[in-house]
Amino acid sequence: MNAPSRRKLLEKRELSMPRTLEPYQMIERSIIKKYRDELWKPFVYAVKKYELIQAGDKIAVCISGGKDSMLMAKLMQELHRHSDVPFELVFLVMDPGYNAINRQRIESNAALLHIPITVFETNIFEVANSTDKSPCYLCARMRRGHLYSKAKELGCNKIALGHHFNDVIETTVLGMFFGSQLQAMPPKLHSTNFAGMELIRPLYCVHEDSVIAWRRYNDLEFIQCACRFTENCAASGGGSKRQEVKELLRRLKRDNPDIEKSIFNSIHAVSLDTMIGYKTHGELHSFLEGYDEKPPVEESEGEE
Repeated sequence: MNAPSRRKLLEKRELSMPRTLEPYQMIERSIIKKYRDELWKPFVYAVKKYELIQAGDKIAVCISGGKDSMLMAKLMQELHRHSDVPFELVFLVMDPGYNAINRQRIESNAALLHIPITVFETNIFEVANSTDKSPCYLCARMRRGHLYSKAKELGCNKIALGHHFNDVIETTVLGMFFGSQLQAMPPKLHSTNFAGMELIRPLYCVHEDSVIAWRRYNDLEFIQCACRFTENCAASGGGSKRQEVKELLRRLKRDNPDIEKSIFNSIHAVSLDTMIGYKTHGELHSFLEGYDEKPPVEESEGEE
């Protein structure tokens, strides 16, 4: 056997031999292989269906340190490697005032997962915890503003948040039950305060149960909501309205396993012709506007 043939044979053998994967490679492989149907496919579906990424985008992938944002970061990494659409990524971590343990966990998880994070610090927890009125709302608003600002400073035109399928459902139900409005969580939206910036939600079609399964399979530990207000609520036995909605949906799902899917589909098929009132671009409208000029609306099955 001549030298070139021997070299080709050796190369072929090396390729066929199983190689030991690094921990981060095994985690990446679980996304593409084991949880392909539960994670990768619905992620790609949402990116395509809602046109979340365009050529030339520079996206700040916002990482809070929880399971959802960490998974989103890995999914975005994979997409960046394999996509034909050219775009850039920045993995942005805002420290709103984490304690040393949570800050260390975020940094160690990022290192384990090979996510090159950019960290910046704020005093959001200190400010939010100094008020008794809607601290969670204030915290969320301040976080969003700081993320937009830093992302724009870094030359990004989009921020990606880790809201998933169940967040969409819960937000819709929360609006109906506690906000007196039919309001959904859109997969993308333009910023009202930062011109040229856009928010996208790549996990829009990914179920939380699948994220939890992936985390457990890879024996990963991420931080929970780490603010002192949430910790105080948990210690006193209290809970949020969102948690109440989670429990309600869990109970309803026992009798109707497809209830979440039905709610999700309903926000994609709103019949404005049957709505008594609706708001668009901040302006409220009534069904009485042009009522006599409108064509008849087909009666629903529940009407007599």
